[in-house]
Amino acid sequence: MKDIAKNLNVSKTAVSLVLNNKGNENKISQDTQKRILEYAKKHNYAANSLARGLSRGKSETIGLIIPEISDDHYAKIAGHIERKAKGYGYVVVYASSNRDPKNETKLIQSMINRQVDGLILASTQQNSEDIDMLLENNYPFVLVDRLYPEKETNYVVVDNFGGVQKATEHLLNLGRRKIGFITLKPGLEAMRQRLLGYQETLKQFNIKPNNALVKELSNEDYKVQIKEALEELVRFPNSVDSIIFSTHYLTSLGLRELRRLNIKVPHEVAIVSFDERGAFDLVDPPITSIKQPGSEIGELSVDILMDEIQGNKSGVDKTRMLEPFLIVRKSCGA
Repeated sequence: MKDIAKNLNVSKTAVSLVLNNKGNENKISQDTQKRILEYAKKHNYAANSLARGLSRGKSETIGLIIPEISDDHYAKIAGHIERKAKGYGYVVVYASSNRDPKNETKLIQSMINRQVDGLILASTQQNSEDIDMLLENNYPFVLVDRLYPEKETNYVVVDNFGGVQKATEHLLNLGRRKIGFITLKPGLEAMRQRLLGYQETLKQFNIKPNNALVKELSNEDYKVQIKEALEELVRFPNSVDSIIFSTHYLTSLGLRELRRLNIKVPHEVAIVSFDERGAFDLVDPPITSIKQPGSEIGELSVDILMDEIQGNKSGVDKTRMLEPFLIVRKSCGA
């Protein structure tokens, strides 16, 4: 804009107004507007959105850090975040932490260095110092799907306890009494709550939880460990009549292993998955799932973040726990 103003002998303000389609309302002559537009076109002028945003104190971008963009669950959430942010005139910058806390730290700093106006973060829950840093600096951010229970942050999560409670009750009401549970080792609050939901529901039905029926796999080796876990669950004396998988990807691996073991679903073992993949309603039998409201997670997280960026003016509820719902299909036999 400085170059255009200098070469045409007009003010930088006039150039800015014309290029932002505000020439008429500011009574800039048609001749001057024409000269500026023709010069800009001839010299391939393009607005620098970052510079323009910084001049207003905003970059009009938000950062999104998730564990893995290829994960069905997070891909859905990211899509809804992007669409909602667009409605606010914002662009989303994506990054995947690959569930690595060190990588997450680098990405948070990288996003700040890029001067994004705020962050939406599905944290590894192993970066307490980073969360403290964001809080101390009043940096706008929202946690999604993950939270730090001991910290006062903005968040949008689902009721993991209640979701598994619904699944366990469904199996018990069908007469299933020996229910296995395959999950990941504690670390994430979501996984802890899902395991608690399973254990507490059994107690409510006067069934003592059996530790032998709970298989906690490591995040690093779950693809290998799930084979042994399933073999133990279907072998006497365990011989479960049903299994709840705490994630959709564990469900997918589990179905493959049950097929390898010639275990018939649902006749020998009923299956419920926490969250689902797009094909779960197409496989034989279709998989009963606890569905998470991905659209609400994405859209609410953007609403909360925008309220933070704009100065907390609208009174939006910034701590939200959403209810998942059970989709009953044939993998439970009813």
